[in-house]
Amino acid sequence: MTTLTPVRSRTGDERLAVTHPVKRLLRRPEMGAFIAALVIFGYFSVSTAAFLTPAGAATWLYSASLFGIMAVAVAMLMIGGEFDLSAGAMTGTTGLLVGAFTTQWGMNLWLAMLLALLIALAVGAVNGLLVVKTGIPSFIVTLATFFILQGVNLAGTKLLTGQVAIQGMTLVPGFEAGKVIFGGVIPVFGLDLKVSVFWWIGLTAVTSWVLLRTRYGNWIFAIGGQLQSAMQTGIPVRRTRIGLFLGTAAAGWLVGMLSLFDVATVQATTGIGQEFIYIICAVVGGCLLTGGYGSAIGAALGALIYGMILQGIVFAQWDNNWLKAFLGGMLLLAVLVNLSVRRQAGVRA
Repeated sequence: MTTLTPVRSRTGDERLAVTHPVKRLLRRPEMGAFIAALVIFGYFSVSTAAFLTPAGAATWLYSASLFGIMAVAVAMLMIGGEFDLSAGAMTGTTGLLVGAFTTQWGMNLWLAMLLALLIALAVGAVNGLLVVKTGIPSFIVTLATFFILQGVNLAGTKLLTGQVAIQGMTLVPGFEAGKVIFGGVIPVFGLDLKVSVFWWIGLTAVTSWVLLRTRYGNWIFAIGGQLQSAMQTGIPVRRTRIGLFLGTAAAGWLVGMLSLFDVATVQATTGIGQEFIYIICAVVGGCLLTGGYGSAIGAALGALIYGMILQGIVFAQWDNNWLKAFLGGMLLLAVLVNLSVRRQAGVRA
């Protein structure tokens, strides 16, 4: 009697294959941004004397934190396959609302902040509803919202104050208490860090946990990667997508408050043009423009890179116009590096 021996595949079951640690590390979306951050940190640390001083480090960390908060929220939205071009204008809108409510109409500061948050969430909900109900690309919907907010910010501020800024926040009752939460300074290892740095770190940690450890995070990746499949498997696609737009609106409110309580004034042009910086930070951090792939930590690292370059150029006494060239180069290089790393690691785009 002949016994038939099953033929084993030379490669075996690919699901049981052991992935090399280096290859597994390369699959992380944020690896490119991490390496770039180390290079840029090392370069400015060596080339500029002020970069590593307590005041210098606190400055670029503060700059990175404001961009980082928005970049993390925008990254979540991009992973879900959407864009929000109104994110930058929203930071200025919320600050202007609080300033107008308190300095012009005498409203309680905390009530004004709550009302500004509700208005921001309403705008985010409208963006999300228009996208999911009409099928119009989020790029177009939020671009329209951007122009609306920009016009209202400029025209409304001029109508109320006769100028393009709202001042006098230090005279509003409760401002000093609010400054502790949104504009205070916390000393850490000799650095006087603005509280926004801790908001940034906390938001990045929470967002990473949501993306990697919760069902909602799985939904976001599924919707951005395979929208039709996500709908067919019963994922609440509309609710999830609207929630992501609410997230960017809430982040816009938070950055608006952090900026307002830091300088005690707000310009009507605050945040205009920064929406593209948030997207660049997310892409540098490993997010795909097509959705379904990315990292909150990567977006935070992208913002750290931008903050270091922004202040490093000042410390090095370069022409500030070089910053735009760096941004364009960062975006192009990030896309190429992310594509190469994913191919080497065997991750499909």
